[in-house]
Amino acid sequence: MRFLLSLAHASRATLVAALAASIASGLLGAALTALINRALDASRGELLSLGLTFAAACVGMLVFRIWSEAKFVELSQGTLARLRQQVCRRMAAAPFRDLETQGGARWLAVLVEDVQRVADFFVTVPKLLVHGAIVLGCLGYLAILSWQMFLFAIGMVVAGACLHLVLVGRGHRHLSRARDEEDELYEHFRALIDGAKELNLSRARREAFLRDVLERSVDAVRKQRTRGFLVFVGAGSIGSFLFFVVIGVVLFVISPLMSVDGSVRSAYALMFLYMMHPMEVLVEAVPELSQARIALERLEELPPEPRAVAEDAVQKGRGQTGELAEERAFERLTLRQVSHRYRRDGEDDPFLLGPIDLELKRGEVVFLVGGNGGGKTTLAKLLVGLYEPEDGHILVNGEVVSSERRERHRQRFAAVFSEFHLFEDLLGISSEDLDERARTLLARLELAHKVSVERGVFSTTELSRGQQKRLALLVAYLEDRPVYVFDEWAADQDPVFKDVFYTELLPDLKARGKAVLVITHDDHYFHLADRQLKLDFGRIEERGARPAAAAT
Repeated sequence: MRFLLSLAHASRATLVAALAASIASGLLGAALTALINRALDASRGELLSLGLTFAAACVGMLVFRIWSEAKFVELSQGTLARLRQQVCRRMAAAPFRDLETQGGARWLAVLVEDVQRVADFFVTVPKLLVHGAIVLGCLGYLAILSWQMFLFAIGMVVAGACLHLVLVGRGHRHLSRARDEEDELYEHFRALIDGAKELNLSRARREAFLRDVLERSVDAVRKQRTRGFLVFVGAGSIGSFLFFVVIGVVLFVISPLMSVDGSVRSAYALMFLYMMHPMEVLVEAVPELSQARIALERLEELPPEPRAVAEDAVQKGRGQTGELAEERAFERLTLRQVSHRYRRDGEDDPFLLGPIDLELKRGEVVFLVGGNGGGKTTLAKLLVGLYEPEDGHILVNGEVVSSERRERHRQRFAAVFSEFHLFEDLLGISSEDLDERARTLLARLELAHKVSVERGVFSTTELSRGQQKRLALLVAYLEDRPVYVFDEWAADQDPVFKDVFYTELLPDLKARGKAVLVITHDDHYFHLADRQLKLDFGRIEERGARPAAAAT
């Protein structure tokens, strides 16, 4: 009940009313069976009143059931939408390092599988309540007829329920293992899409992937789910068997010993036969409830939804006033004895980046060079706040960036990493002349013949890698942040655009008072940097500054 109320917190009155209607529908169903039993022995004079009561109960049961199920469908879809929004918000707020190490498959499985199963729980609820109320109503009627036989019957029901719970626990464990396997399966689904080129170019690789990886994972999920559902099937079959045992013992053992009246015997037989279907429905719903419980556990494992931020910068979308004020205040960014450990491909021992001392100043262009795998991109992610330092501190204008301020710290940066995603909209950037500024940059980057922009939406992002990077650079320009980071931006550009980037765009950012860090291997342009830093084996060293005369 707490779970239901927590999910439907915005519609609690509707939920409570739907719950009551479901229970009323079930109780009316039990009452109909009692009326049928009474009508079998009723006189002609009693049949008219019983018939009218029967008709009213039928109509009431129909109305209550339709209304409650309709409301639960509405609650189910509302819950599905709300859970998807919450999961997306949690995913967007999760530490970048966690997303990077866990991969997107786990989150995708939660969004596709777990959220749907929790929402489906609302569709199952009216069935549980209606049929549960039928069972309780029938048992109450049986208690009125003969409390001795009722005690025996309820004892058998409790014994069957205990046995059922033991079996259900075993089935739940199998379904839980299947859910764990599904995370890995979704990872393989992503590999099937992302690696389509490589799989098409090698039939041997494709067949090995399908046979040894994907099909094996699919089969592992199948085995665990099959075992779990078979346990539930066995539990349900045993429950049906116990019902017939109760009917047989009541009719052929207890009734002769206690000289039970024939009308009571027939009422017991009728009620138990009528209860068999509701009990089967309840038993069949157990796997759905088990899967909903597993899904809920997965949802609870996710990072909490971020607290609402009351800053003007967030409330106003881009928060132009707040950002511009901070840009004017920004003077320097300092890394003081910062270190970070991570595992590199093909290595068992963690690689230590740092301790690093680094300072970026307003109106300065700094080049960061070094060999592949030396930690340049990791250092950039530490700098912008995507990674949290294990040791040391990041300071802005001499003030330490605490964990609570890390989100705000990230808003100081516009970055184009070597691996990036290009959105179709200029999301979070607001300006009256936004389209005009974007068109000017498109022309400057020689993309106007490929891409147009209307109301902040690009006509296409289906471009070559180099063109996509130019479009990402355009977005970074429009964000107008105090600090810019470019991670091998020029690597996919032809010589013309490399020259534009180094001799026009970077000096323009410098003239606008931006602090710029460029990760590069283009030694032909090293002389254009105000300072050059080299990262080797996790340590950084200054390679010298451009002479003041050259800088001007």
